[in-house]
Amino acid sequence: MSTTTVETSAAATAADSRESSPRKTRKRGESTPAVRFASHGILIAASLVALLPVAWLVFLSLGPDKDDYLHPGRIWGKMTFDNYTFVLQETKFLDWLQTTMIVTLGTTLIGVVISATTGYAVSRMRFPGYRKFMWVLLVTQMFPVAVLIVPMYQILSELQLIDSYLGLVLVYCTTTVPYCAWLMKGYFDTIPFEIDEAGRVDGLNPFGTFARLILPLAKPGLAVAAFYSFLTAFGEVAFAATFMLSDTKYTFAVGLQTFVSEHDAQRNLMAATAVLIAIPVSAFFYFVQRNLVTGLTAGGTKG
Repeated sequence: MSTTTVETSAAATAADSRESSPRKTRKRGESTPAVRFASHGILIAASLVALLPVAWLVFLSLGPDKDDYLHPGRIWGKMTFDNYTFVLQETKFLDWLQTTMIVTLGTTLIGVVISATTGYAVSRMRFPGYRKFMWVLLVTQMFPVAVLIVPMYQILSELQLIDSYLGLVLVYCTTTVPYCAWLMKGYFDTIPFEIDEAGRVDGLNPFGTFARLILPLAKPGLAVAAFYSFLTAFGEVAFAATFMLSDTKYTFAVGLQTFVSEHDAQRNLMAATAVLIAIPVSAFFYFVQRNLVTGLTAGGTKG
């Protein structure tokens, strides 16, 4: 009788301990191992898809013959860096690099300054027609390049800016400033207006408030505007091919076209040049990537 009682009490104690022990519950938003495994697999696959064209381009650039792209398997036995040597020594690549850097950095600097001041003025100041002004900027993006080339060419010709760095920079700013002004306006809307009021209490004028208080908080937005301006000027072809007449003032995008003629295409040299061209863009992206994601998302959270 006592043995049965002891076993019964022991079983009851074990049951109570199991009931009292906390169960491992999954927190809200926490995914299961299967979901995490699937998401990581998708991300790895997407990364491979994104890297494959780049790896293929680098591989083709190592082939010595212009027709190696037709038989890529033959490149393995004759890889060489002669294409890079030829591009750097026998073409005007360094001139193209100089032109591209002057134009892209000039467009980035001027475009970001103008768009930042414009976006701040529309975000904070209520002057007559400020809403219509932003819509006018948006309308300018609706015209195709083919329609704009002729009037722009006439204007630059009268100003004697054809085949000049400044002329191409101004043309590119007409493309980048409207979009970046909208972007910066949306980002400035997310910055509390009380910061401007605090600046005025401290005796700062509007420009001082903008330069000393607002701009440091707007670094992510400025990074996005700079990245957009840089890429727009870096990869544009139509304006550069029309307004830059000297072969020493070609940008990279126009210089690539010199490897293609009516009856021939030196694809191996094009591949090597494309790999070299990607280096400045990658470097610029590395410097702005910290603030890039924040700037892309913050501007859409308000107004």
